[in-house]
Amino acid sequence: MTRLTEPCQVLVTESAGYSVLALQEYRRAGEVVLGDRPEAESTLRPQEVGVVVVRLGQFIDAAFLDRFPNLRFVVSPTTGLNHIDLDACGTRGIEIISLKGETAFLDSITGTSELALGLMLALLRRIPAAHQHSTVDLGWDRDLFCARMLSRMTVGIIGLGRLGRQMAKMCHGLGMNVLACDPHLGNADFVIAEAKRVSLLELAAQSDVVSLHADYRKENDGMIDGRFLAACRPGTLLVNTARGELCDETALAGALDTGHLGGLATDVLRDEQSGAVLAEHPLVQRARRGMNVIITPHIGGCCADAMRETEEFAARKLLSQIDLSARESYPA
Repeated sequence: MTRLTEPCQVLVTESAGYSVLALQEYRRAGEVVLGDRPEAESTLRPQEVGVVVVRLGQFIDAAFLDRFPNLRFVVSPTTGLNHIDLDACGTRGIEIISLKGETAFLDSITGTSELALGLMLALLRRIPAAHQHSTVDLGWDRDLFCARMLSRMTVGIIGLGRLGRQMAKMCHGLGMNVLACDPHLGNADFVIAEAKRVSLLELAAQSDVVSLHADYRKENDGMIDGRFLAACRPGTLLVNTARGELCDETALAGALDTGHLGGLATDVLRDEQSGAVLAEHPLVQRARRGMNVIITPHIGGCCADAMRETEEFAARKLLSQIDLSARESYPA
């Protein structure tokens, strides 16, 4: 049981829309400071901050951590942690509380896999382009958007963890043939998911649609590269709701230019930026040119009910790991 420095402040860096119940739970650990509110500057006492609660809007690096010398916990209601410098936290003895590994709870959180399915349909039927054709261009030529039925297609799922299994289940429901690749799982996991186990390049060669659900590790950085894309069938569609770092974005842009890649839908980019930097991104440029490219701003888990439930779970997980004896809840 970890004991926090007394007195303790809990800094919630992105409080807009945060679960009221989760904030109540954090008040059992200390005085809650909403870091994005105007009053935060006058109430924050960096020496007393024992817990920092983050979403995805801020990168927690060494410079950020140096502001809080008595910080003991960083809490993130996410599974991915590439918005946190884990090495910097480790050298300072800061524990990370996240949703990673909480399989039983996360099985009911379906927002990201639902988005992947929606993006797959939008790519196949070219829904954004068809909408523009009828409402902006005032056209009504359905033959421009002739497509295929998903029930006659093969989907290749890379990463058969929680989200990959959810995607496999939904694709089965649509009558699709399901292939999967995941070197970290045993054959039994593929049987349960009713997915045929194949290698990465076999998946590329046999799939009409590829959906990425792998977690990010150094060894799979840029795994969707020129070699993988060359092995794909002409016109293959690619959906990425996992991590931008899984893809060689230069190779993706080149495959889109030649038409070998029939479409790309991504909820993530390698360097997720905004403004002028985003305007120069090669995939954004191709989307703006009218190619079959859909880009969304990392909205996979951005569902009000999912966010509320994950925020409350992370708060309870923190409280289960600290000594709350002789503490009283701080007022709102």
